[in-house]
Amino acid sequence: MRKLKLQMQISLDGFVARPDGQLDWMWLPGERDPAGFNTVLELAGSSDTILLGRKMTREFIDHWENVVDSQPNSPEQPLAQLMVNMRKIVFSRTQTAISGRNLEVENGDLAAAVQALKAGPGKDLLVYGGAGFVSSLISHNLIDEYYIIRNPIAIGSGLSIFKTDKLLKLESSTPYKDGKILNKYLPV
Repeated sequence: MRKLKLQMQISLDGFVARPDGQLDWMWLPGERDPAGFNTVLELAGSSDTILLGRKMTREFIDHWENVVDSQPNSPEQPLAQLMVNMRKIVFSRTQTAISGRNLEVENGDLAAAVQALKAGPGKDLLVYGGAGFVSSLISHNLIDEYYIIRNPIAIGSGLSIFKTDKLLKLESSTPYKDGKILNKYLPV
């Protein structure tokens, strides 16, 4: 059975985005640690399908397709190639078609659709967000592995993915030179 893996960045005070959805706090000043990028690349490579919430889809698609098409020398190019070429499924209650490469829209029941994907053939499934979509996946107990990247910044207020108590078991913790820490958790 395929696993659904969540990879999200989170602030020290537990938010995944500012109240208006902005993610500017994720790009901290200073040098990025290449080991962190390699970990993100490895996690993406272990999957063949990305699940997305409708609200974050346009920005996600536009960013990665722009890197592939217009920024051939970008250090993000290896990840961008994976993001563009991988199958992407957008979950939406309001839209039936969204433009983007290797992208399809799912309008059915979230839990049933994800369970069917998990039971199907292939590599693991990966979800990056958005906050409301991930919160729905968590509330339906659909996440098998949590890869939470804790950023060394507090933003004061914002969007959370946890709406109720959720006990998780820490499986590993990896600190990076830029101050970020990747914690891998499993549901208890």
